[in-house]
Amino acid sequence: MHPTTPPARPAGLSQPRAPWYAALAGPTTRQIGHRLLNLLLAIGIFALCWIALAAYLNRDIMPYPWHVIPVFFEEMHKDLWMHTLASARRVLSAIAVSVVIATPVGLGLGQIRALNRIFSPLIALVYPIPKIVFLPVILVILGIGETSKVFLISIILFFQILVVVRDEAASIRPELLQSVRSLGAGRRALFRYVYVPASVPAVLTALRVSVGTAIAVLFIAEQYSTREGLGYYIVTLTWQRLRFDQMYAGILAMSLLGLVLYVVIDVLERIFGRWRYAGES
Repeated sequence: MHPTTPPARPAGLSQPRAPWYAALAGPTTRQIGHRLLNLLLAIGIFALCWIALAAYLNRDIMPYPWHVIPVFFEEMHKDLWMHTLASARRVLSAIAVSVVIATPVGLGLGQIRALNRIFSPLIALVYPIPKIVFLPVILVILGIGETSKVFLISIILFFQILVVVRDEAASIRPELLQSVRSLGAGRRALFRYVYVPASVPAVLTALRVSVGTAIAVLFIAEQYSTREGLGYYIVTLTWQRLRFDQMYAGILAMSLLGLVLYVVIDVLERIFGRWRYAGES
């Protein structure tokens, strides 16, 4: 008797889909170990550079890490935590506003070539301009409250997201669009099932790249007409009063805020764009 083999799967029959929770599956133990090792190595190099600089200067303006870290935890139990929350609220509000506005605009420009031809010169003109130069104008128009600070960060993130999403939507392969159209999908279905899934990793990539710039602009914006925020804490409450240990505690808090945002966005990017990291071990 000849050995029997299972019948071949018909060409038109798709492979069984992975369960919905597969996207939330965490990294392997090896990957976690590599990331923790890289993190510890980075912290070690940073600490060594800090200690070397403090030893070289040998001045009160550059304290050692073991002087700053206890002050950091002490200040967190006082007002530093409140200032950190205020800064985090402003950054998260700016991220939400920029994503909600820039994503559909970028998708529209990526889908409609005529519209993109009209607005591309304007985007190319405005995109390279440092948006921080508009701070005086924004303060005059929107006032000195929360709105002006959130708006300043939002316009920076807006153009980052807009350009990346537009290019991602425009680079979708025509044969993929044609295959979806052949199934009877209209523009709304293409938007929902093709463009939106393709834009989510692009949005997260743009946020991950620009989060450092957003934190830097936040630091500058919080030095004007406010009594809360890490920028106000670092410059007004500590640096101008020569409280150097507390100043570095504020710098450490702002650095950790940027690091946490970066890590969270990176994790989300790996979840929603996991096919980009399929080859990583």
